[in-house]
Amino acid sequence: MTDDAAIVALYWARSEKAISETAEKYGRYCRTIAYNILSDAEDAEESVNDAYLAAWNSIPPQRPSLLSAYLGKITRRISIDKWRKRGAAKRGGGAIEAALEELSECIPSGNDPARTVETMMLTEILDRFLASLPREARTVFLQRYWYMMPVKEIAAGLNASESKVKMLLMRSRGKLRETLEKEGVEV
Repeated sequence: MTDDAAIVALYWARSEKAISETAEKYGRYCRTIAYNILSDAEDAEESVNDAYLAAWNSIPPQRPSLLSAYLGKITRRISIDKWRKRGAAKRGGGAIEAALEELSECIPSGNDPARTVETMMLTEILDRFLASLPREARTVFLQRYWYMMPVKEIAAGLNASESKVKMLLMRSRGKLRETLEKEGVEV
């Protein structure tokens, strides 16, 4: 398999092989992200293809050092946008709403442009918060709130009970809320 630097170099050279190499190395990863958000294989595949196009259009000028994270972010954004456009009737049985509702207690809301600096600071705070969590709690938190995985699926992957996963999530949200309040972020 081709390494990330070689794939990025293909994008910079505007070689169409960049897309096929990306699909071979990261296709399953991107489809998993998209499917966890959309709960529909066809929509997930469409989102992944849109993500490849977005990568093609953004590299160059971008030169991502961690291609998996770059593609994951693009796929997640596109999938959430598609999920929002689909409307309430097709929202995967409420799984996405549930995950977003859980986080709403901890994350400030509002679209005020003056919050741009606060958003950047929030990103740094979240990075430090995630680094402070024990590995299992961090994994569960990211699977739930980044990859939008259902609690049942997280529990199965950890070979743990759903109640354990829910408890880890509840404790992590509590710690996040405390961290944000200590940092002066209004929640």
